[in-house]
Amino acid sequence: MTGFLSISFLVLIFVGMPIGFVLGVTGLLGMLKMHSPLVLQLVPQRYFAGVDMFTLMAMPFFILAGEIMNKTGITHRLVKFSNILVGHLQGGLAHANIVASIFFAGITGAAVSDTAAIGSMLIPAMTEEGYDKDFSAAVTAASSIIGPTIPPSNIMVIYGAFMQVSIAGLFLTGLLPGLILGFALMIMTARIAKRRHYPVGEKRATFREIVVGFKDAIVALLMPIIILGGILSGVFTPTEAAAVAVAYAMVLGLFVYRNITLSDLVPLFLKMAKTTGVVFLVISAASILGWVLAIEQIPEKVAALMLGISSNKYVIMLLILGLLLLVGMFMDIAAALIILGPILHPLAVSLGYHPLHFGIIMVLALNIALMTPPVGACLFVACGISKLTLEQISREIWPFILVEVGVLLLITFVPDIPLLLPRLMGMVH
Repeated sequence: MTGFLSISFLVLIFVGMPIGFVLGVTGLLGMLKMHSPLVLQLVPQRYFAGVDMFTLMAMPFFILAGEIMNKTGITHRLVKFSNILVGHLQGGLAHANIVASIFFAGITGAAVSDTAAIGSMLIPAMTEEGYDKDFSAAVTAASSIIGPTIPPSNIMVIYGAFMQVSIAGLFLTGLLPGLILGFALMIMTARIAKRRHYPVGEKRATFREIVVGFKDAIVALLMPIIILGGILSGVFTPTEAAAVAVAYAMVLGLFVYRNITLSDLVPLFLKMAKTTGVVFLVISAASILGWVLAIEQIPEKVAALMLGISSNKYVIMLLILGLLLLVGMFMDIAAALIILGPILHPLAVSLGYHPLHFGIIMVLALNIALMTPPVGACLFVACGISKLTLEQISREIWPFILVEVGVLLLITFVPDIPLLLPRLMGMVH
């Protein structure tokens, strides 16, 4: 059955079928192969069960909150504040790009949104300042994966819902790795900027300029504090926190900045519905295939195969990381998470990895694939903004990919880093 499912999946991918349909059809073929008499009942049941989780309601709310905040001009304020903080460094705009991604992570939690919002502003600005366009696009795509690592994160919501892991705990676990990721990217950027003699900012910002910039950006910076603080204090659940984020964004746009109207919200709701619909289609279809994998005991067989290669937990984890990075290069991140999660999560836990720790490992590994050729979604967005080909950006993205893989290895084999904050909050003992 494993070979049959693998061949069916690859053939459907090869002929160009959308990933949501590939997962569903592969699962259906698996059921037919099993000669299940209940196939016509099981398919719709599993399709509905895939999204019948209250925690998944957080996802459309976080998407909508990010869209509203972006519409209000928050992105411009965050970029401006980021430039005030690091614009004086050599390659200042590139550093501001990365810092802006760290700030923007607390608003959208989605890498593609980060690439589109920040890239549309900074790629043209960096090119005008004398940066190579392919480098500008590459640093934008590379820094965008900080978004799903620092809370709130849509992909963590999916992982927590399916693996029955605390979403609040995952949010905390991702905070330090996200900051380390940003710092590592800035180190690589500094080296490249020095070697290529990229522009240096005119002067370091004064304390007054920093305060003014902070005041201008404070309302945006408060959103992740409200979300995470509310969840950890028990005031509201992650799903309720997402709804609060939408309300906060609407209040800012309608009453504080007054730069959006009720009619402006209609296209934002439609965009949110389309984005959510695509992801939920993938989740539902993956549930069908997931059922077949569980019935056929594929997770147990994969675990036995890996344990047969080596009994060393570090070797097995390297194999898992390699699998995640490889699969993520070719498959939608939500689909990869839903299919591989039930297979790899029990294996990692049996090796002694805490569920929260493996959660952030899996999330970061699949996020890295978002900016890895040949099908990284963030690369395609950056191509659209910069009008460059995938090959042009790919040449510049590899140093950043190596840095991010290095951070992935660091948080994988030094668990005290990602688990520090959950441990301080009493979530890990």
